[in-house]
Amino acid sequence: MVLRSMLPALSLIVVLGAGASGCRDSAYRAASKVDSIASWKQFLAQHPQDENVDPARARLAELEFAEARKAHTVVAYKRFLEAHPDAGQARAARALLETLRFNAAKDQGTAQALRQFIREHPEGVHRDEADALLRPLELAEVATLEEPTTLARIAAQNPDDPRAAEVSTRLDEVAFSRATTAAAWLAYLRDFPAGAHRDEVKVRLLSAQLDGLLVSGAVDEAQALAAKHPLSPRLVDWPARLAKAKALVALEATKDPVRAKALPGWTRRALADVLASLRATDPLDRWQAAAELGQFVSVKVIDPLLEQLRGARNALIRQAAFDSLQAVVRLLPRHVAEYELAVRLEALESKAQDGGLLLTRAVLLDVSGQLERAAAEYQRAWDPQAVDPVVLRRWVALRTERRQFFAGAVTARQLAAWAKDTTTQAEPPTPATALAVARELCAAQQAATLAKTTIVAARRERVEFPEDLEGFEVRATEALRLAEARLRDAELVLLERDPRARRCGEDPLAERVAAGEAERIASLEALKARPPKEWPQWVELVQLRDPSPKVRATAR
Repeated sequence: MVLRSMLPALSLIVVLGAGASGCRDSAYRAASKVDSIASWKQFLAQHPQDENVDPARARLAELEFAEARKAHTVVAYKRFLEAHPDAGQARAARALLETLRFNAAKDQGTAQALRQFIREHPEGVHRDEADALLRPLELAEVATLEEPTTLARIAAQNPDDPRAAEVSTRLDEVAFSRATTAAAWLAYLRDFPAGAHRDEVKVRLLSAQLDGLLVSGAVDEAQALAAKHPLSPRLVDWPARLAKAKALVALEATKDPVRAKALPGWTRRALADVLASLRATDPLDRWQAAAELGQFVSVKVIDPLLEQLRGARNALIRQAAFDSLQAVVRLLPRHVAEYELAVRLEALESKAQDGGLLLTRAVLLDVSGQLERAAAEYQRAWDPQAVDPVVLRRWVALRTERRQFFAGAVTARQLAAWAKDTTTQAEPPTPATALAVARELCAAQQAATLAKTTIVAARRERVEFPEDLEGFEVRATEALRLAEARLRDAELVLLERDPRARRCGEDPLAERVAAGEAERIASLEALKARPPKEWPQWVELVQLRDPSPKVRATAR
């Protein structure tokens, strides 16, 4: 009875299915009968899942190609290719489009039209003919060209043409006129070994080098360099610049206690003493020395910081060196910072690119603001078998700044893993090794702290895969707890040996910097109340050499 009752329903389904299939077939036959662009477009729009879609599209392409051939215009062929980029007629359409464009460019008879054709069809069958037509036209318009790449190509393509010398001269002029930074000046010297403006460029580089010494207070060194350099007579306003720098040095030599407290060097150790501390036995002393170098607005600290960043074993020292280098570059006058970074990058070009030099190059590009190029160099320097926590911390910072919170958390997880590995691999502390072990574990503890802080902050944001961040936080917390426990064990052994030994996290430099900043501000306020006759020079000195934005603002 049940089967018998189902038979009408089954029959209805079969009939409906046959009807639907017949409807589709009928639609395809109707489109075929009309066989027009409109009929095939209508069929494809109304039956996108039909089994006859492929032959319908193929027929539509045939008809639209025939229509494009009939019109035989650039617009017609472009529309066809946009609609049917993979059709069987696409190759023929591209060839016809190229021929139309080539004929149009040839009829115009201008270098611009031919260059446009070559840009649109760099591998076309008419490329050689277009190049042959373009060469004499470009040589004729050399005096008006402004694009260095175009001029360089013209010179390379016409080495034996008598007018090639004019091309080289024009290229020289354009390259020199566009060189406005130290990196561009160095590139000019490299690319134009017989350039007409080489001496002018060298004078600009010398001027930037001397300004770096003057802003650093190395007046005697700057004067000696200028005295022996054969191009120094061509320097602009050199006597006035030197005299102004000497006046600032004289102000820094004041014996007046009120004025002395307004100086950038108040409460700061002498540069020679800080550099000597980079060789201290305690890594914490070396770390704080690297941090203190960031308080010197001086080109003299750049190489020592790069050396620590590249060669120090403790991650805290290397991180402090990076932070200080970044701070100093920001504080130096822009043209001085550009020069100092550019000459070091140029020097690295001629050296073998080992891991340390690749890292140095990445850092120099990074602090100069060339982040895309820096990222490529960081990647080249990266060794998965020897994870660099300084690079990881930098990636965390950059991704957080760009609000790439999940990517930053992923990198923070790697940093936490490094901290855990460093902690588990550290030797059990003994009285003889407690200092080194404690400082190594301090680096691990601080890395784990940053990793957890980053991941926790990312969890407050809307990110993809938020469930993954919970696991990241668990791992970072585990790494932090382990590092803190092992660090406490090592510091207890260290304090047994030397009760005056400093512990991880103690930062007398920060206290000294803050106290010095407050005293300089108070002294400047007192001087402003009754300004001395040299007050404009005091303001200039503070603006030039004080590392504190608050102090500089007070002077303004």
